[in-house]
Amino acid sequence: MADASHPRRMSVLPICVLPICGLPIRMAQNPVPANQPAPHLGRALKRALFARSVHKVAPDLIGATLLVNGVGGIIVEVEAYHHTEAAAHSFRGPTPRNLVMFGPPGVAYVYRSYGIHWCLNFVCEKEGSASAVLIRALQPTHGVPAMRRRRGLHDERLLCSGPGKLTEALGITDQHNGLPLDTPPIALHARTKKPDIVTGLRIGITKAVELPWRYGLKGSKFLSKPF
Repeated sequence: MADASHPRRMSVLPICVLPICGLPIRMAQNPVPANQPAPHLGRALKRALFARSVHKVAPDLIGATLLVNGVGGIIVEVEAYHHTEAAAHSFRGPTPRNLVMFGPPGVAYVYRSYGIHWCLNFVCEKEGSASAVLIRALQPTHGVPAMRRRRGLHDERLLCSGPGKLTEALGITDQHNGLPLDTPPIALHARTKKPDIVTGLRIGITKAVELPWRYGLKGSKFLSKPF
C-alpha cells in the first residue's frame, strides 16, 4: 500500500524519477481480496427429485447449489431423517410443528431449534412418509456481502458452517416453511461435477445416534464439523 503520509508526492512525481531518487516502488494493494466470480450453475432441480428415498436424495444434494432470493451456495453437508427412527420429528406422528413433513415432497420444512435458530429441511418421499433432509452447511458462492451483513462477520468459512448459521445467512425463517423448493424465492441447481462424498454419524441428537446418515463433501473447509 502507498505511504499515506505522502499522498501528493506519489501522485505528482513521474514514475521514472522514483528509482533515481532512491525511493522504493511499492504497489498499492487492496487489503480485502476481490470476490471470486460465482461458479456456473447447473440445471434447475424440480420437486420430483424429492419423491424418492431420503437416503438417495441426501447424498445427491452434496454439490448442488441452494439459493434463497439469489443468496446461497454449494451444499456441502446434510443429514437424512426417516420417519421410522426416533431422531426424526415425525417419529411420533403429525403435530402442528411438523405437519409439513407429512405433506408432498419437494417443500421446505423449517423449524426453530432450541428456541434459538431456524433449521432448513427438504421434505422427501411420498406424501405421508414424513422424511426429510436437514441442510447442515453451505460453501458461500452467491450474495456473500449480504451473508456477512446478516451474520455480522467476515470469514466465509463461518458464514454457513452449521444449520442455524446458514439460515441466518440466507434470511430463512418460519415464513419459508412449506414453500416449494423449485419456485422463487427458493432455487436449487444441480451439481456440475461428481463430488467425493463422506459419511458419518449425525450431530447433536440423543436418539438413533448409531445411524451413519450424515453426508458431506470430502475435504471441504465449510463443514459444521469434520468427519
